[in-house]
Amino acid sequence: MLKEKLLLLAELSKVKITFAVALTTIAGYLLANKSFDLGLLLPTIGIFILACGSSALNHFQDSDRDGLMKRTQHRPIPSGRISKSATLAIAIVMAVIGSLMIYLGSDFVGFQLGILALIWYNGIYTPMKRKTAFAVIPGSVIGAIPPVVGWVAGGGDVFDPRALILAFFFFIWQVPHFWLLMLKYGKEYEKAGYPSITQIYNEQQIRFITFLWTFATGVSALMLPLFGLTHHVSITLVILLAVFWLVFIFAGLLKKQSSPLNPFYYFMRINYFVLVMIIALAVDPLLG
Repeated sequence: MLKEKLLLLAELSKVKITFAVALTTIAGYLLANKSFDLGLLLPTIGIFILACGSSALNHFQDSDRDGLMKRTQHRPIPSGRISKSATLAIAIVMAVIGSLMIYLGSDFVGFQLGILALIWYNGIYTPMKRKTAFAVIPGSVIGAIPPVVGWVAGGGDVFDPRALILAFFFFIWQVPHFWLLMLKYGKEYEKAGYPSITQIYNEQQIRFITFLWTFATGVSALMLPLFGLTHHVSITLVILLAVFWLVFIFAGLLKKQSSPLNPFYYFMRINYFVLVMIIALAVDPLLG
């Protein structure tokens, strides 16, 4: 019984995504603080719990459409495993706890950034995606905020150009990441009543635009060492190699293929790329 409840809570919290969000917070903290210490714990755990609360609130908001899509019809609310009211209560509790932890582990600026992320995701992006297929572009701002929370908690200035470049990288990569999902699930989104880029562009056009966004992601990654976020030659080399690998892999989107495109192949590879970037950014300041 307890195991089932914990699994349900993990599903509501979208743990895989929120864990990745926490990793970006760690990277931001280490880049600003230049050392690994206990000050990292509160803001990181706070962001994680706040993101869990935001995800649970998203389940509450999207429950009417989730039941219409094969991909999401087994989520907790449409499957009947939890009520909407219970989901809302869980979301509020986690959002409050997460926000308080960010405040205690950072400062009022970090707290404001956390609240901004919550408002942007649940108050702006979630309603907007019901109105336009391009909601992901402003919506990607959400992913840019957690590393800046880490940066501020580590003693950095929120208006430091390095923090802005860091935020820009974590903003831009999410666009091709999401559009690859649309290549795979676009028709399901259409059936559920969501506007989808598959209604605006054909597959070849989406593949080309996704490649352009991915190329821009690579360029933004190269800006990280250029603006002094990394200092060690080995880390810079890792970033260069990762960017070349990413562009080489995604160039496959531009080729005509005899077999059906597998968007998930590219989806996973851009995730691998970002994970390498997070690790590289987190390790660089620890090398001394």
